[in-house]
Amino acid sequence: MAQQAQQEMINTLVTNAVEAVEAQLDEQIEKYEKMDDDDLEAIRERRIKQMQKLQAQKQEYKNLGHGTYDTITNEKEFFELSKKSDRMVCLFYTDTALRCKIVDKHFQTLCQKHYETRFLRLNAEKAPFLTDRLKIRVIPTIVMVKDANICDRIVGFDELGGVENFPTSLLEWRIAQNKVINYSGDLSRPPVEEVKEKKTINIQRNLRTVEHSSDSELDD
Repeated sequence: MAQQAQQEMINTLVTNAVEAVEAQLDEQIEKYEKMDDDDLEAIRERRIKQMQKLQAQKQEYKNLGHGTYDTITNEKEFFELSKKSDRMVCLFYTDTALRCKIVDKHFQTLCQKHYETRFLRLNAEKAPFLTDRLKIRVIPTIVMVKDANICDRIVGFDELGGVENFPTSLLEWRIAQNKVINYSGDLSRPPVEEVKEKKTINIQRNLRTVEHSSDSELDD
């Protein structure tokens, strides 16, 4: 009996939800049916203006270098670009840290999806003052800038599941936590429940296999 009553309650809830959705649709249909040509033209014009505004904004971002993933060569560039772009994401890398190549691949995708944010990379060894000032000790480190202020950072891969084969969507979600990029998903939970088993990269060096599966420490 209890199970039957529970099922009836569920059926009632589902029915009520369906009826509520149908009522909303009927209201929208009725609203559109009452519109005359002038109303529809006004909606069309608003939509065109919105599209034109978005296109103009995208072009403005493009003029600032957004939409590409570029390498900067010194600290001066970092500070100058952080003042030109409201939002910026910068990878601090070294040529010997293999995990930086993984971040490069993800950033090449994200920079084209998020024109609103500038994506850059800077060799930490060529920016000792900035690296020391930001207390960067682990490579890769991703630094996020908003309104010319450091607002967040991702150190290594620990926050990305501690693995090398994390999806781009997970990195995107993590970067979005402080609104450094526009994100339409749910910020309260990551877009993936879990990542695959830890994957290592093997390199043949002098006929000996050397395993690399962790972040690199930056030498003083």
